[in-house]
Amino acid sequence: MLMSKYHAIKTEMDGIIFASRAEAQRYGELKILEYQNHIACLELQPKYPIVVNGKKICTYIADFRYNDLDSKWQIIEDVKGIRTPVYRLKKKLVEAIYNIEITEVSQK
Repeated sequence: MLMSKYHAIKTEMDGIIFASRAEAQRYGELKILEYQNHIACLELQPKYPIVVNGKKICTYIADFRYNDLDSKWQIIEDVKGIRTPVYRLKKKLVEAIYNIEITEVSQK
């Protein structure tokens, strides 16, 4: 059993290793919603480069991105147990640069 510094337990589902049980559980929920045609185009680990004045500073990696077929919106999700200062900063930068909103899904 592998644990991170925040005590998240890496979990495998569908041959994919997730950073935590909560992230794997959310993936399972999203797969069901995709099967029921509520969402489409489910992506794992979409990357958002953070570039300021032409210089790449870092990259934000979300947990999931998908299209909500009911609302017609693209959703970017991050499953969070602990909101570190680095995460909070990257989230603000990505939301400002890409004019998007990142939905946080709390660990249960």
